Amino acid sequence: MDTARTPKEELGRRIEALGPWFHNLRIGGVETAPDHFLGDYPAFKWQGFRHVLPEDLTGKTVLDVGCNAGFYALEMKRRGAARVVGVDSDPRYLAQARFAAEQSGLEIEFRQMSVYEVPKLQERFDLVIFMGVLYHLRHPLLALDLLWEHAVGDMMLFQCLQRGDERIPELSENYDFAEWSVFDQPDYPKLFFVEERYASDPTNWFIPNTAAMEAMLRSSGFEIAAHPEREVYLLKRGARHYAVENAPCGFGG
Repeated sequence: MDTARTPKEELGRRIEALGPWFHNLRIGGVETAPDHFLGDYPAFKWQGFRHVLPEDLTGKTVLDVGCNAGFYALEMKRRGAARVVGVDSDPRYLAQARFAAEQSGLEIEFRQMSVYEVPKLQERFDLVIFMGVLYHLRHPLLALDLLWEHAVGDMMLFQCLQRGDERIPELSENYDFAEWSVFDQPDYPKLFFVEERYASDPTNWFIPNTAAMEAMLRSSGFEIAAHPEREVYLLKRGARHYAVENAPCGFGG
């Protein structure tokens, strides 16, 4: 009996050996995660906001932070980006991404590092992609600060899991120390802390409501240029509006 595998069978074997996959990619007609609990992810999500990015990225540089198996990095290279760098802290995801890029014939650089290490790149990129990462971080504001200071040259495509009230409240710039009631408003900016697990994932640490997410982005120096769908923002690198120098002492011990 002939036990030789067809090229598609061999490709399927290699894809399975690299699994499990979180990105459902189509490589040589084989899907990497056809039974994904979210469906055809992230392709179906991409359809909702792909229009906010330029169709032609010729000459542009792109950094994909938390690239996973490289879905967005691949899409940016297909749009003609001159240079695409994908970084992730998980070596398994990077192995998947390298395989996917190789099979697609696309030249993309992948490096193992966390968002906290982006200063090592010593480069600002025309577009930074930071999708589905922030709520997995112990230090979310530090990550946004580092991206603003060291990586984002112009735009950032951003997404973060959100829960709680979705309204944007009208708030005063300052409140007296004796003010308590404002914090009881359901729409006040809140960052929910997950001590153990959310969705069975021990790396889900902080989940903001909408007001908190947008306030954190503004505080870190980003301007919201587009909000194509819930949780997804196209950001422009702007100016930070807070000042820390000569600030009065707080009430800490």
